[in-house]
Amino acid sequence: MKWWKAVIAGGLFLGAAAITVGGLKDRPPPTVEAQVTKARKGSITRTITGAGKVQAATTVKISSSLSGDLTELLVKEGERVSKGQVLGRVDRKRYEATVKQMLAAQNAARSDAQVTQVEADRTAAEFARVEELGKKGLASAAEVDQARAARDSAMGRLVAAQQRLAQASAVYEEAQNNLAKTTLLSPIDGNVIELSREVGERVRGSDLSEDVVMTIAALNLMEVKFEVGEHEVVHLKPGQPAEISVDALEGESYQGSVVEIAQKALIKNPGTEAEVTSFPVTVALNTRPARVLPGMSAEVRISAETHDDTVLVPIQSVTVRPERSLPDYKPPVEGGGLTAARRAETLAKVVFVVDKDNKAQLRRVRTGIASDTDLEILEGLEPDERVVEGPYRTLSKELKPGDTVREPQQGGPGGGRGGQKS
Repeated sequence: MKWWKAVIAGGLFLGAAAITVGGLKDRPPPTVEAQVTKARKGSITRTITGAGKVQAATTVKISSSLSGDLTELLVKEGERVSKGQVLGRVDRKRYEATVKQMLAAQNAARSDAQVTQVEADRTAAEFARVEELGKKGLASAAEVDQARAARDSAMGRLVAAQQRLAQASAVYEEAQNNLAKTTLLSPIDGNVIELSREVGERVRGSDLSEDVVMTIAALNLMEVKFEVGEHEVVHLKPGQPAEISVDALEGESYQGSVVEIAQKALIKNPGTEAEVTSFPVTVALNTRPARVLPGMSAEVRISAETHDDTVLVPIQSVTVRPERSLPDYKPPVEGGGLTAARRAETLAKVVFVVDKDNKAQLRRVRTGIASDTDLEILEGLEPDERVVEGPYRTLSKELKPGDTVREPQQGGPGGGRGGQKS
């Protein structure tokens, strides 16, 4: 009976030993499923986008400089007008009467000036005659002084009359100018985009506020004004090409260029956590599309900068890892205190390069400009090197240096991507 117990005990011992030995054997490292692509050479453009409203490059509000009833409106909304064209008229009667009154005052002042001119000429001639007689001893000094005083007095009255004539002429010119302002003229070539008053309404002319009768816009020149952030405005300059798409005209795009960049920031919610700093930018369309109207919503894409023949990778291929996790990490000099600790926590831009054995190697890179899909690599990567581009969670958290990378099969659970992307 004892021998078979010994056999069972021996078998159990050998089984446990086999399991232990099997567990101690080196197991192949687990593979990580990831999408892989190749770095390539190509061109990349930094694109800055923004959304705004289409507006006319030139918009003029027409208002009356004078108060009165609007007696005529000679244009309709949407009508094309030319520079100098008559748009409407304000009641002229009061201003015509003022012109007549000022003209009469000017004529009276001119007549007065003519009379005083004759008197001045007469007294000047009389003084010359008496002065000559005085030189011959035929007139006394008192008579000469009296003639001189009469001449000087007449000259003074002449100067005063001439000043009154000048004043009357200026008032008459002002009255004529006011009469001319009763006719509203177009200052530009354009279209009437809004009528704010009707015939019979009273308009109020004031230097402090404007009473707009209509608005005219030069629709042959259209532009889009929008805002960009402070980190984007530094890459903009006048003349850069832009592509404009209008929401109402789906599938169509138009060419334009940057014409104006604000030199002063717009700061919203200053001093709060929601503070936003932006700069207005204006992009002009090269030609006016027939169906584009002021007020339409538009999206603008500005080509700010282009680099040719540079190394490119998908933008999601570049991730960040702590500096101390990189192979070339150098600890900060001791004694730096808090500064040294902060430096150890800084992040570096990296890519995972897949070698010929399908091992992931961590590589520090220096990046340049980015487009919507690609990122420029200035240092750290060569063309045709394979890099991991996703999934995001795998690339940013799970993948470690030395892991074996396995690409998902076509149609497999990894999702429809097989092989390498060039």
